[in-house]
Amino acid sequence: MLIGNLGRDPDVQYLEGNIAVAKFPLATTETFKDRAGKLISQTEWHTVVLWRGLAELAQKYLHKGSLVYIEGRLRTRSWEDKDGNKKFATEVVGDNLIMLDKRTDTMNHGGPHHGPAAASGDNPEGFNIDIPPPMNEPSQDLPF
Repeated sequence: MLIGNLGRDPDVQYLEGNIAVAKFPLATTETFKDRAGKLISQTEWHTVVLWRGLAELAQKYLHKGSLVYIEGRLRTRSWEDKDGNKKFATEVVGDNLIMLDKRTDTMNHGGPHHGPAAASGDNPEGFNIDIPPPMNEPSQDLPF
């Protein structure tokens, strides 16, 4: 599970059989205070790969800077480069995607959409609007 921002627009390609695959870098940042109380930020970059409907969804709605929640699994590939050196790449293959950007425009299925939208590999156009409010918005259900 990762929450981060896209480093560039998704690169979508179509394989044999018109199968869409999207690839993009995702930056996740951790901020903490060191012993002296100074704020330290560490950013990690991850390569995310989305297939089929999720790839098409990413192409349609995501862009550089988009804030997303990605749920998936790690996949490590290896190959030999042109000089015969063995190379490795570890990628996050996304199974679920939640767009966390605030949206105020109209989506395909009519009506304005305010807040996150979710999709999974099984139902990429099935936006799930029943997502808890973001952490920065107070909830009325809290007991304190």
